[in-house]
Amino acid sequence: MGDRSDFSFTNAGVRVGKVLTNQYLPGFLRGQFEYAADFMPYWQSFTPAPSVRATTYTFDGQTGSVPLPYGGGTFTGLSITPIILRWDLKPTKRIAPYLQGAGGLIWTNHKYPPDVLVPEGTSGGTSVWNFTPQFGVGLHYFVRDRQAIDLQASAVHISSASLGDRNPGVNASVQFQIGYSWWK
Repeated sequence: MGDRSDFSFTNAGVRVGKVLTNQYLPGFLRGQFEYAADFMPYWQSFTPAPSVRATTYTFDGQTGSVPLPYGGGTFTGLSITPIILRWDLKPTKRIAPYLQGAGGLIWTNHKYPPDVLVPEGTSGGTSVWNFTPQFGVGLHYFVRDRQAIDLQASAVHISSASLGDRNPGVNASVQFQIGYSWWK
């Protein structure tokens, strides 16, 4: 599992979506269902430069420390999220909030995330393929008719689903996104 608070991410791409229903439900939950997908041909994760860190362990009541490799530098890849299920809450004149759940796939140029334990004699830990289940909240702020600035915060889990020898994952990173939308 490990602490991944020193990882950061950046990505750029496009998202398309289509509202599928009329508005339903009463009160503040009133809204409509939208399906979307995105493609991020630019995806990067910045991790600490490769180093060796002392890791504490306890075995048979004995506590000790062992140096283990940590970090891996910059990882470049691409991301596709073919399933974005969004509940668009009832908008005001300028603001349209939403909730969403999504699932996607990331490919990176090196096995990601960098593994802290690479057993001797194995192919090296993690995988270049990772899955990204996620949940987010956001809003569209309309600056013109049918044009909006988008702000979103998502909890994203990155995991290879054990495609590699190990699956350390990046558990619940919080990612912030900003975008610009044109509405048809």
